[in-house]
Amino acid sequence: MGNVDAARGPRVRGVAARAGGWSARHRWAAVTIWVLFVVLAMGLGSAAGRVDVKESEQMSGEVGRAVRIIEDAGLKDPAGETVLIQSEGADGAVAGSAEFRAAVKDVIEAVQGTGEVTAVSSPYTTRTISADGHSALVQFEMRGDPETASERVAPVLKAVEKVDGAHEGLLIEEIGGASMGKTFDDAFGSDFQRAELSAVPVALGILLIAFGALVAALLPVALALTAIMATMGLMGVVSHFQPMSDTANSVMLLVGLAVGVDYCLFYLRREREERAKGRDARTALMIAAATSGRAIVVSGVTVCVAMAGMLFTGIAEFEAMGLASLMVVAVAMVGSVTVLPALLSLLGERVEKGRVPFLNRLKRSKRGGADGESRVWRAVLTAVLRRPWTALVVAAGALAAIALPALGMHTQNLTLDQEFGDSLPIVRTYDRLNEAFPGGADPAQVVVKADDIGAAPVRKALEDFRRQAVSSGASKGPVDIVTHDAENVAVIDVPLVGGSDQAEAEKSLELLRDTVRPATLGKVAGVEAPVTGQVAGSKDFNDQIVGSVVPVFAFVVVFAFLLMLLCFRSLTVAITSIVLNLLSVGAAYGILTAVFQHGWGASLVGAEGVGAIISWLPLFLFVILFGLSMDYHVFVVSRIREARLQGRETRDAIAHGVVTTAGVVTSAAVIMVAVFAIFGTLSMQSMKQMGVGLAAAVLIDATIIRGVLLPAVMALLGDRNWYFPKWLRWLPDMTHDESYEDEPAVSAPARGGEEPERVGV
Repeated sequence: MGNVDAARGPRVRGVAARAGGWSARHRWAAVTIWVLFVVLAMGLGSAAGRVDVKESEQMSGEVGRAVRIIEDAGLKDPAGETVLIQSEGADGAVAGSAEFRAAVKDVIEAVQGTGEVTAVSSPYTTRTISADGHSALVQFEMRGDPETASERVAPVLKAVEKVDGAHEGLLIEEIGGASMGKTFDDAFGSDFQRAELSAVPVALGILLIAFGALVAALLPVALALTAIMATMGLMGVVSHFQPMSDTANSVMLLVGLAVGVDYCLFYLRREREERAKGRDARTALMIAAATSGRAIVVSGVTVCVAMAGMLFTGIAEFEAMGLASLMVVAVAMVGSVTVLPALLSLLGERVEKGRVPFLNRLKRSKRGGADGESRVWRAVLTAVLRRPWTALVVAAGALAAIALPALGMHTQNLTLDQEFGDSLPIVRTYDRLNEAFPGGADPAQVVVKADDIGAAPVRKALEDFRRQAVSSGASKGPVDIVTHDAENVAVIDVPLVGGSDQAEAEKSLELLRDTVRPATLGKVAGVEAPVTGQVAGSKDFNDQIVGSVVPVFAFVVVFAFLLMLLCFRSLTVAITSIVLNLLSVGAAYGILTAVFQHGWGASLVGAEGVGAIISWLPLFLFVILFGLSMDYHVFVVSRIREARLQGRETRDAIAHGVVTTAGVVTSAAVIMVAVFAIFGTLSMQSMKQMGVGLAAAVLIDATIIRGVLLPAVMALLGDRNWYFPKWLRWLPDMTHDESYEDEPAVSAPARGGEEPERVGV
């Protein structure tokens, strides 16, 4: 490692240490550069504007092709609305009765009277009357831009509600894209905003408890927020190359707050710990830069690699989330090793301002001394290191039991009633409509593109398709065809047999795609006819997710392994880090399956067993958790390795590394768990699943994995923890062990039979 210059103090050679040293010497310059960077990024983002993911870019395959045909033709799928008129009870009025006809007439007049609708059709014209005659549909389209239809549908909903009140014995309810959008916005639109706003004060409160001083607690939050602000600006610029989305923005906020606070917490805790040992402010800061700073860089790069795994999904929304998360982690990492040392140098002892006496007395009572060791974790570690085999078997067995339900995990896109339950009347309307008109609410759409849509062979193929869609059993009709002659495009609406039953509807979809289409439209040259719609979109999305699992898992695991190998120069550390992270992910999957699929303890988290995990969540959780778990692993193992390089025996180094990092890891985990748990309180089942899965995994990772399993495994391995075979010596050395104390050199641990290195410490 670096040599010690008596006149100038410790000399260091790692990137993080050099950055921290420069920042501490040029405090105002470092702060000014950071502020300018944040302001410039926000300004560029505002000037560039954000380009959002288009519907045609959301998916590859048939669904994406169908949307592109519509977009290229300049057509806009209008916001269609439906009014369900249904008699109450088996003895109620039928569609042919005077009472029923009067209700249909009143509905048509009421919606037309609002001036907001067009293309109103009567069920007696379109034959949208149920088989039992007790239900009928009045259909129409909202005027204007379909994207803003939910903002203009309120008068129409009120008009329909008024007609419903005037006809006893009949249920008259509206449903459609605009009305559902408005209902969900009114009920849940503020959920995300509330969660995002509450995350900051929750994190600040936990940091205040962790540090016992207001200024020290504010620093991590300030760093995280400025990193998020800068990333929001950069997202606007990057979106012109990789479109972004509101979902990507929300995930970026979540990840940015978590890692931004964690990185600052790691750095600040080490600096305070060294000052508590009696070191001067400069030395304490340099030690923090050389140790925690390096751990932050290694962790940040590893998290970025994990987030980059989302780029291999082929799904634009996931690619946007991955890139946005990667950017905020990189910005937070850079900020932690540059501007943070400058701020700590400027503040000096003032970082302890705003001390809370009660909290400080409480913290001192739980701490085992000035070195920051935790009495609680010291007791746990003593037991683990005394009987490592017992600890390993018990901890691994517990994790295996927790993960076991994941073997039967079933994933799917949640239906409306699964996502929202029966808390909203419109969900019950959706169920009633699907029961009366199977497949009618979300029909499959066949988008036909031809060189000449009016040519006789094409017209015949369209009619053949209409007829065979019903005769094949894929649909009970009516099959509607709308032709756009000028654009040479036709759109066929096919209500699928199976309706809201996804499995049955997918069988009907398969009939259309694999049997009906090839036998009709497929025989005409120059005709393209992708099948889209809700069922097709759900199936294709699931297929895309399943197909991307192997490349995403392989990319993340292989690159994380290589980074651990290069940064710790130990084959054993690289392997154990991957295995332990996979265990925490497996445990999260098991908890998700048990709670949301089987309903075990679902009421405890305000959820309900819906029989399935939403299809995108397992892959999303793997990437996020694998990245965030590296925070703790890198930080703990770095401290163990540091103690070993100082000459401690392996078991003593393990105990020292785990116990001295336990406080900061616990604080970081509590913040993450609290922030993720907020999302578990949202109304949508998919958000509950995400919040519970993330919170549970982080909690398990910071306790069972890092506090029990990691030290047990390392204790059993002994000096084999540092095994680095000779045939791998050609790999670049990225350990960058920093010299930060003016003490005699000691021997580093032997690596796989190598001669011990002499390390200046």
